Amino acid sequence: MRNQLSRIVITVCFVILAVYFLWPTIQDYNYRKELSRLNGADSIAYAEKNHDDMLEAKLKRMKLGLDLQGGMRVVLEVDIIQLLNDIAKNRDDNFNTIIKEVRTETSANEVSVIPVFIKKFQDRGIRLSRYYGNIRDDDDKIISMLEDETEKAVDRAIEIVRNRVDQYGVSEPGIQKQGGRRIIVALPGVKDENEVRQLLRGTALLEFRLLKDPQISYKVMDAIDRYLTGKTDLDTAAAASAKDKEKKEPEKRRDALTELTGGTTVSETDTSAEAQIAREHPFYLYVRPDQQGNGEGYVAEKDRDRVVRLLERPEVQNLIPADFEFLWSAKVQTFRDEQKFYILYPVKKTPELTGNVITNAQASVDPEDNRSIVNMEMNSEGSREWARITGANIGKRIAIILDKGVFSAPVVQGKIPGGRSRITGMDSPSEARLLEIVLKAGALPAPVTTIEQRSVGPSLGEDSIKAGMNSTIIAIIFTILFMIVYYRSAGAVADFALIFNILFILGVMAGFQATLTLPGIAGIVLTIGMAVDANVLINERIREEMAGGKTLRAAIDAGYEKAFSAIIDSNITTFLTGLVLYQFGTGPVQGFALTLMIGIGASLFSAIIITHVIFNIMTEKGVNPNFG
Repeated sequence: MRNQLSRIVITVCFVILAVYFLWPTIQDYNYRKELSRLNGADSIAYAEKNHDDMLEAKLKRMKLGLDLQGGMRVVLEVDIIQLLNDIAKNRDDNFNTIIKEVRTETSANEVSVIPVFIKKFQDRGIRLSRYYGNIRDDDDKIISMLEDETEKAVDRAIEIVRNRVDQYGVSEPGIQKQGGRRIIVALPGVKDENEVRQLLRGTALLEFRLLKDPQISYKVMDAIDRYLTGKTDLDTAAAASAKDKEKKEPEKRRDALTELTGGTTVSETDTSAEAQIAREHPFYLYVRPDQQGNGEGYVAEKDRDRVVRLLERPEVQNLIPADFEFLWSAKVQTFRDEQKFYILYPVKKTPELTGNVITNAQASVDPEDNRSIVNMEMNSEGSREWARITGANIGKRIAIILDKGVFSAPVVQGKIPGGRSRITGMDSPSEARLLEIVLKAGALPAPVTTIEQRSVGPSLGEDSIKAGMNSTIIAIIFTILFMIVYYRSAGAVADFALIFNILFILGVMAGFQATLTLPGIAGIVLTIGMAVDANVLINERIREEMAGGKTLRAAIDAGYEKAFSAIIDSNITTFLTGLVLYQFGTGPVQGFALTLMIGIGASLFSAIIITHVIFNIMTEKGVNPNFG
């Protein structure tokens, strides 16, 4: 038994880890089951009471794919040909003919546009510098420029789609590039096709807005905070009478406070610092003012939905000035303590400038201090307005906003004539690249068309889950019966290890927050069959060693040792196949490959380690396993 201690400890640790990673998935299932059982006010009360725990479980659970959860799948295509047409410096009959021919040849398939486009010019003996770049540029330089522009156009479209989906509030969306010009968007739980079509296809709105003075921002926050504590009343002309207002206002205030706190109450006897803040300043418990006095608020990722619902309430909107608006940062921010926050920016409602005046933006590195910067250029109209705006607001901050999401808020260092600006303050080249993409969203946007749009109903997802579960159970039953009938007690040991195998697969997927799809379930079913393959090889080798006259213990050790190379070879080849499928496949193929690779690792561990430990313990206890 002592000889097996290390293997037993490793197995127990893996089991504990698997259960730990699966626990949020179990919790999420129980929460959703309870919500489906409740109705009306009870359901709302339950959701508010368990808001934090439900959100934490949802964030850490094993994700379900669109085919299991239901929702919408949209395939978008960036019109690269239209982009090539828009950025050309001139267009003649030859150019227009080439554009038409390329569109005809590439419309029926997913071939890359640029090679076809370039070949048309080469076949006609036409230099690309006639339509792109400078007259002295050679074709290689222009081809490189066109490839870069088209790649950035697709990246720009992806960023716009991602930002809109985030603002829309879709839970666990899937957005990925397919090929050179297509984007796959998976929206779990979304049902309204028209709303999604409008969301994804509308023109990107890029705005430059001034941030409000920090003192004004803090006054607005103070007003909301005082209102929640009942220290002030709303000054609304809409109240029918003072008596009616006096009757309804406390009820509205309680509703607003419930919206923010999720219905939780703080005892008057609780003297902790957090409880005191909750009683005296409930708004600031969730919206933490910026310590540097910039007028911003920081909201924990888990509290964002609560603050959004509070700020949308009419009585709270009445506290906010007419030319004042709170907008969220487009991305969640991670601070040094690894906590994730959104920034709440106080901005003017009226934009100073829109993105249609931008002609170019380029991320680069400042040669003086090696810091990431973005150079921005505007047309003549934008240059005049930009000089006026920056000249009148030196020292103030201007927010760069794409579709209501704030990507950056740089400080105006001085008046900027000529329309050429340099934006600094980025922490990394990737952040500068993102800002370049955002700025270009308002300049030369490549049109995006919907190639495919289909809905997956929740009932279909439930049917898929049931079918997948049934197939998994049937596969397990047949595998268990075969192993017991053919290998007797040794087969029962392999079946016992199969339970750990499935536990490890699900635990690893939950730990990495992988997405379980219908093809993924097929991969698990296949893995179940493969899981006992190693045991078959081991058991056959043990039978051969016993037939050669070795003792049971010696035959077991020799069987595992001699079968090891064959087991490793067969599993490595299958693993490499799964790796290729995952690398070059998309969507369902990746889901299948992922579970297959995880299953191979789990089956190797269960077959080589767990069953060997069990056989050794049985022989030490004097119980001789029967190998059939």
